[in-house]
Amino acid sequence: MAEVHHFTYGAFNPIGAYLVAVLGSFLGLLCTARARQARTRGRRTRWLIIAAFAIGGAAIWLMHFTAMLGFDVPESPVRYSPLLTMLSLGLAVVAVGFGLILVGHGPRSVPRIMVAGVLTGAGILAMHFTGMAGVHVSGVIHYQPALVVAAAVIAVTAATAALWFAVSVRGLLPTLGAAAIMALGVCGMHYTGMAATSVELSHIVSTNVSGIRPLLMIVPITLVSAGTILAVALSALQAMTEEEFTDGGGIRRHEGPVTNSWSLKQTSLTALKRTPGARPSPQPLPLRQAVTVPAEEEPLLDVQS
Repeated sequence: MAEVHHFTYGAFNPIGAYLVAVLGSFLGLLCTARARQARTRGRRTRWLIIAAFAIGGAAIWLMHFTAMLGFDVPESPVRYSPLLTMLSLGLAVVAVGFGLILVGHGPRSVPRIMVAGVLTGAGILAMHFTGMAGVHVSGVIHYQPALVVAAAVIAVTAATAALWFAVSVRGLLPTLGAAAIMALGVCGMHYTGMAATSVELSHIVSTNVSGIRPLLMIVPITLVSAGTILAVALSALQAMTEEEFTDGGGIRRHEGPVTNSWSLKQTSLTALKRTPGARPSPQPLPLRQAVTVPAEEEPLLDVQS
């Protein structure tokens, strides 16, 4: 078996992957909190879809790729298949979205969360190994069954905990704590699955391996991530704007400019309805003393006789 490195760039990969997972989980939980406050089914579904992109796209898939940058086989080139890499992104978003919609609609119950957690965990595990199928080396990648089972258990547990947090956690600090726990589960699943990996090199190691170099993959990954984040942000802004200016049924609250409810007519009517004696009658103003301004004396005319 060939030597395999999982931390090529030192602590950068696990720390960076964990921070990405925390951020994605935190944003996703904020969106699920907005979904719980939605008054209509359509608005709730929209917030749950946004949360699926935040958790499945950032907290899980982007974390997976950040950690995979540290994967290296010194004796063989490592290349990535763009098609399978993008397919793993779709699996992560769909799996998380399915679980969130299943628990986000209808009454909250433990059996519903458990079923959704199993299905979502299976989707996350499928995402991981689909992404690993897109990793090409000059040889064959093998997996240790016991560690694969352990990764599957961690994936289901982490998915179930994430779904429970999505329908239960409230408040900024509890949400941040839940995001940190979710990130630990996601990173634990990833590195457990990677620990099950071993590489058997070909008899003649070829330098011509199909795929894209890991560092070159950063460019399309960055573009896809930036586009996804921009689309999610615009969708969230649109949803918040609609909720602010419309009521629960989607009807606009104000069709025209807001006018002041005070008017002179209303004040006059209120004054007429007062009972006598409710307000003291006005007192006459004291008379001003007249000030006599002396007229200017006319100049005497010099009359000559």
